[in-house]
Amino acid sequence: MSENNTTAPAAAQATEPILTASGLSKSFFGVTVLHDVGIELWPGQVHGLVGENGAGKSTFMKILAGVYERDAGTVTFAGEPVTFGHPVQAMKAGLATVFQEFNLLPERSVAQNIYLGREPRKAGFVDQRGMVRETKALLDQLGIDFIDPSARVGSLTVAEQQIVEIAKALSYDAKVISMDEPTAALADHEVTLLYGIIRRLQARGVAILYVSHRLKEIFDLCDSITVLKDGALVSSGPTTELTTNELVRRMVGRSIETFFPGPEEGTTVGELRLAVAGGGNAFVDGIDLELRAGEIVGVSGLQGSGRTELVEAIFGAAPFSRGSLALDGAPVRVTSARSAVKHGVALITEDRKAQGLALGQSVLDNALLVIRGVFARRTSAVRKEIPGVLSSLEISSQGLDQEVQFLSGGNQQKVVLAKWLATKPRVVLLDEPTRGIDVGAKIAVYQLMRQLAKDGVAILMISSELPEVIGMSDRILVMHDGRIVAELPAGASEELVLSAATGAAHPGAAALVDDALEGEQA
Repeated sequence: MSENNTTAPAAAQATEPILTASGLSKSFFGVTVLHDVGIELWPGQVHGLVGENGAGKSTFMKILAGVYERDAGTVTFAGEPVTFGHPVQAMKAGLATVFQEFNLLPERSVAQNIYLGREPRKAGFVDQRGMVRETKALLDQLGIDFIDPSARVGSLTVAEQQIVEIAKALSYDAKVISMDEPTAALADHEVTLLYGIIRRLQARGVAILYVSHRLKEIFDLCDSITVLKDGALVSSGPTTELTTNELVRRMVGRSIETFFPGPEEGTTVGELRLAVAGGGNAFVDGIDLELRAGEIVGVSGLQGSGRTELVEAIFGAAPFSRGSLALDGAPVRVTSARSAVKHGVALITEDRKAQGLALGQSVLDNALLVIRGVFARRTSAVRKEIPGVLSSLEISSQGLDQEVQFLSGGNQQKVVLAKWLATKPRVVLLDEPTRGIDVGAKIAVYQLMRQLAKDGVAILMISSELPEVIGMSDRILVMHDGRIVAELPAGASEELVLSAATGAAHPGAAALVDDALEGEQA
């Protein structure tokens, strides 16, 4: 567990909470999704809200934000009972929410987005200079000097757009800011930047309601943690009273030891499924790797090390321009994604919404996407098998006809997996397979990986989470600057992986690798 940071001084000086919610309940079409849930937020406090997908976190946040009307319960804000009928009403009162899907106009400037609908005026005209000046002052308060108030929002990175949303909240003099999975699409250095912004907000006395599936962030940032399960309150209290193991148990009803299941009984590492020799293109070079049936090989490395480019090359999305590739011992030329699929290779992409799913289509249509596109003649036969595939993945939906955009993140990821399982692949490439899904859904993905390995499928898994790489891999490949720079045994330490990932920056990295390999051989 990470050391918990102390609450900002504003929280210690406050004599009453800035926001109190009590007995909040909500039902949709007769189904109760939130029952008798409450919370207290204090000035300068970061309060974590955790639970599996479907636990009620989003519903709770949307009631506070004025998106949903509560069925029962009370909300007191700044000492007064409140009922918000619209997010703008909540924002004007000083309660802002930064949702995962940003509410920004890409063709307008940063300043125009922050002051949309309430632009400062001078002599009856919009005061453009004044608006830019005030926007710069807001960004200065956040310690941000690299965003131009006149820049078009559509030209900004995801992290920079998130900062614009936070600056907008500050422009309303927000006393409470709710953040929904704020680091889901951020690189490591951008997460560090967000940490700093949150600390600045704390120092100003702003209360933060922080929703995240990343438990490290919860322990790094939060002073208190509220746990929801199945729409009900499990617990709420100081972070110092919890360990990671206990938090997981409260969230999912099982211990963290079950996080990374070991190989299924009967799993054996068999024949060579995939071999790359001297592979290279504009993004990676000198790639030599072998992947065997029944094996899970993890790929680690820093952002920009070439991990995603590696699996895209194998899959033919950005093919190798040099070197050789063989599948099941036979040399093949994979020049497109279609040819990779025909050779039994599947790629679960990093961004399921943009690259893995047709959000407006049904569960069934998504599960048949690859089959219809590559093996059209098999569509009828596979259609009959899909209900069994979906059932084995324990996908929670209202039926095959439900649009996937209305599923939780974990269930959306399972639909992506079903789409590829329908092709009966021999090699599965997984790029960040558990990003943005809850603890329970992660465990389900891990169990599926183990079952695929038992069935003789070879798996290459990219992950930015070191515990995941270490916990699930039979071997670990570490990339740096477009090359595989180390191959490590199962159970290698985080120190060892990071040393290799940073270009053997650790002075004893080479010795650590040698010791680890000798230990494996022994």
